[in-house]
Amino acid sequence: MSDQAVFDSESFLKNLTSKPGVYRMYNVREEVIYVGKAKNLKKRVSSYFRKTVDSVKTQSLVSHIAKMDVTIVSSETEAFILENNFIKKYRPRYNVVLRDDKSYPFIFLSDHEHPRLSFHRGTKKRKGTYFGPYPSAWAVRESLRSMQRIFPIRQCEDSYYRARSRPCLQYQMKRCSAPCVEGYVSDDEYREQVNLATLFLRGKNSEVIASLVDKMEQASVALNFEGAARYRDQISALRRIQEQQFVTGTQEEMDVFGFAFKNGYACVQALFVRDSQLLGSKSFFPKIPRDIDDETVFQSFILQFYLAGNKTIPKQIVVPIKFPDMDEIEKVLSTEAGYKIKFFEGIRDEKRQYLQLANKNADNSLETQQNQQKSMFARYVDLEKAIERDTPITRMECFDISHTSGQQTVASCVVFNRDGPLKSDYRTFNIEGITPGDDYAAMAQALRRRYKSPSADAKLPDILFIDGGKGQLSQAETHFEDWPLESKPMLIGVAKGSSRKAGLETLIRAGSYETIPMESDSPGLHLIQHIRDESHRFAILGHRNRRQKVKTTSTLEGIPGIGPKKRQTLLKYSGGLQGLKKASKQEISKVPGISEDLADIIYDHLHS
Repeated sequence: MSDQAVFDSESFLKNLTSKPGVYRMYNVREEVIYVGKAKNLKKRVSSYFRKTVDSVKTQSLVSHIAKMDVTIVSSETEAFILENNFIKKYRPRYNVVLRDDKSYPFIFLSDHEHPRLSFHRGTKKRKGTYFGPYPSAWAVRESLRSMQRIFPIRQCEDSYYRARSRPCLQYQMKRCSAPCVEGYVSDDEYREQVNLATLFLRGKNSEVIASLVDKMEQASVALNFEGAARYRDQISALRRIQEQQFVTGTQEEMDVFGFAFKNGYACVQALFVRDSQLLGSKSFFPKIPRDIDDETVFQSFILQFYLAGNKTIPKQIVVPIKFPDMDEIEKVLSTEAGYKIKFFEGIRDEKRQYLQLANKNADNSLETQQNQQKSMFARYVDLEKAIERDTPITRMECFDISHTSGQQTVASCVVFNRDGPLKSDYRTFNIEGITPGDDYAAMAQALRRRYKSPSADAKLPDILFIDGGKGQLSQAETHFEDWPLESKPMLIGVAKGSSRKAGLETLIRAGSYETIPMESDSPGLHLIQHIRDESHRFAILGHRNRRQKVKTTSTLEGIPGIGPKKRQTLLKYSGGLQGLKKASKQEISKVPGISEDLADIIYDHLHS
């Protein structure tokens, strides 16, 4: 089916309203290819169909329009939000699309009698204090690990905390003061540590150190040398962290964006400043259409970034360039946040220093990304040459099988495009109904489930790699033997050499079973090794997850009188299977719905 379309713009424009709204453009396959907003729909949409259109992007877009529809809104704020929702939903080809629009993680301090420090991502429904956002889950967990060494505040699940009758290993390691058990720490002492941790998370390191120095001196005067040594260790740890935090300032809450745009690729670098501390940074590489200007790219990014949901919008946002609807977007974000948001251009000293840092990082990240893409392009070119392919490879898939002695068999399917791994299209298949250990049958079942509905719109790969020799490859051949479509993937088996070392793989072409010669240092072989290793890793990960789930469930399934609901309650209140195994009979009997007699049965079953 041709992508070129004929659209009757005159008839459409004749009845089009002049009110504000959002418009969507579709191609012949009824895919949304562009979403836009307008104060005046008739005036804006008419501009696409003038006799002379200079923009190459607009010319290409118009040539693919088969249908249009509009949604009328009551205000420009509504138009911005609706446009963003449509872009997020349809990911149109001719729009700037932010690939990473997920929410960011926080450190959460609960509002309990003995508050808990924990990782949090998502809506902020629970009572307590949230610190962040942090640029990644790793940054949050690293901060929590550091805090555990300084402030002995619990980080365990509430169900685990409620079920304790004696201190756990964290207490022995001096990483928790054991508030779960009476007699180990007073409520006042625990509250004092919580207050110090709160000050620390708010960037008040100097206040925390001054307070600890004062307490250390008081403990020394009172001849409490053990307590004084504890405060001394806390002070030393805090000073080490303070030395590592090389970027600090006076800005309470601020996001700073750097921007780099070169050779059709863009990078936006975000710095997150909270409580006068730089919590970290993150690089974004939005998907952008050809022939687009810097201002449009950055404006689209800002809207999608902050309207993606579960984002904390700071009162100050430092931007690297002016963009067309700056004032209107300020109002949109202010409405979304519930307080006044202001854009700054980084003119004054501290904001300028942060902006320079962000721009420098954006330049470095973009250069690194482009170098990686050049390397990936060279690998694809070398592979195309080796397999004597005339047209570019746009999609490759690879299958692998993982199991333990034939049990909990899992097949993986990983996908690569011209940019490398396409993780959103990865799949795992739990294999059932085969003879344990029959890898051929497992491969056949995975292929049937992955390629079960032939259609022109199916995401078929150009090349399908099978991790294995002729036996595994024959399963793919059999599956595609009666494939009804003219187009089907090239099938290649990747057999390990006798020594199973990288570089000694044998590549087997389906049909003739002839080997494809490739040097061990060729970029094309490195690409095949990459997709094969990724399929192997993903298969093992899927198998481990399945095996762990079966192990957890089957351990409790054998206990008489324990149904699905009680199993779930036991695991919830004990903090998992390991927590349940460590619990005493008395602790198990405290779980709702578990009598003392049943607790005896559960304990005996787990320890027999």
